[in-house]
Amino acid sequence: MQADELSSLVKNELSEIACSTQPSDLKEFGQDWTRFHKPQPSVIFYPNNIKEVQKIIQVANLHGQVVVPSGGRTGYSAGAVATDGEWVVSMVRFNQITDFNPVDQTVKVGAGVITEQLQNFAQEQGLFYPVDFASSGSSHIAGNIATNAGGIRVLRYGLTRDYVLGLTVVTGSGEILKLNNGLVKNASGLDFRHLFIGSEGILGIVVEAEIKLISPPPNQSVMLLALSSLDAVMSVFALARKSLQLSSFEFFSDRSLNRVMTHRGFENPFEDMHPFYVLLEFDEDEDLAMQVFESGMEAEWVTDGIIAQSLDQAQQLWQYREGISESIAHFTPYKNDISVKISKVPAFMQQLEDLLAAEYPDFETIWFGHIGDGNLHLNILKPENMSTADFKAQCETVNQHVYGLIQEFEGSISAEHGVGLIKKPFLPFSKSNQEIKLMQAVKQVFDPNGVMNRGKVVD
Repeated sequence: MQADELSSLVKNELSEIACSTQPSDLKEFGQDWTRFHKPQPSVIFYPNNIKEVQKIIQVANLHGQVVVPSGGRTGYSAGAVATDGEWVVSMVRFNQITDFNPVDQTVKVGAGVITEQLQNFAQEQGLFYPVDFASSGSSHIAGNIATNAGGIRVLRYGLTRDYVLGLTVVTGSGEILKLNNGLVKNASGLDFRHLFIGSEGILGIVVEAEIKLISPPPNQSVMLLALSSLDAVMSVFALARKSLQLSSFEFFSDRSLNRVMTHRGFENPFEDMHPFYVLLEFDEDEDLAMQVFESGMEAEWVTDGIIAQSLDQAQQLWQYREGISESIAHFTPYKNDISVKISKVPAFMQQLEDLLAAEYPDFETIWFGHIGDGNLHLNILKPENMSTADFKAQCETVNQHVYGLIQEFEGSISAEHGVGLIKKPFLPFSKSNQEIKLMQAVKQVFDPNGVMNRGKVVD
């Protein structure tokens, strides 16, 4: 759509809706945390209410215009990128928390509520919202829903899906649907709520959600352990899970720790460097924690360890893990967010380690992940003297081997970041042809004219 056509259309049909065509806004709202595509939206809309979202979708259908939903744009799969004159619909003004119900322990949140905002609200009510990750301070709830976000506490509390009791959505055809009405039990046919959770905006736009809160956990302890080898990671996990009430079990490599220390100016938490580390959060019990540490030392899996003695120290230990993504962002990392069954993690990690050594001999690879739920994050750092296009092409070539291994282990090419544009070519490694055809058919039902996030996930 030409600039004069867009201006006329906005003036005549969408004049009541706030928008911007400023280059700085187009760049900011036209991309997520990936940097492999040039953002080129034609306009950014900032609707104030559901009716305005509906109007945008209806007009887009009339004129064959593609719409890209925009939240906190913290994704790593280019699911929120606008590359070809799309209309971006930012949900930043849907930032209200309302209708807290202390009996049901539920709350309604607008699509633009930031994850940390909801966590803080729950705490103020004496409750807990457990879904958490490094981008909690900027990610939006609707974006979490669109990718069924997981994070650091899936081991104990599950995924975003487990806390969404109701949704209000505007479909790709411009219909407003209220799904499940916050019910715990509802056996009245198909539950379309679960189609929109994890749909990455290809069916419509989530505008409001009813979220379940839970009772807060007991006081938590944090322990950082240095490990002798990759094989020791799962051995320590089995030992810790048997003895402790784990909330998190996070893994990262020495390279990851080095990057965080350099980026944030942190001191090494130990006297020496070690090849691998795990960070545990668990119900407070120092005696059991010491038993795990000592048993790990006796088995020669653990080479050193720290148990936080205060909340401040616990938060500091967490920074060594949660600071990883930030510390490597300026390298334009190519991210593999992959998963296998927990029981298959040891064999998978060993084979993947061998594959990486063979295929990425000249690239720095940064490992970390949520080992307790089988989710690994593999980050390949772009060399300074290599173009982004060449780097992406080489990584995609190696992906044929990495994703082939994932397929062999019956895993997923995307554990929590979604498919978007980045992983779309590789979807057949996780989904059968029949599944992909059914996904396309479902999209056709909710978005018959293909205006919603066209080109993402499936054709």
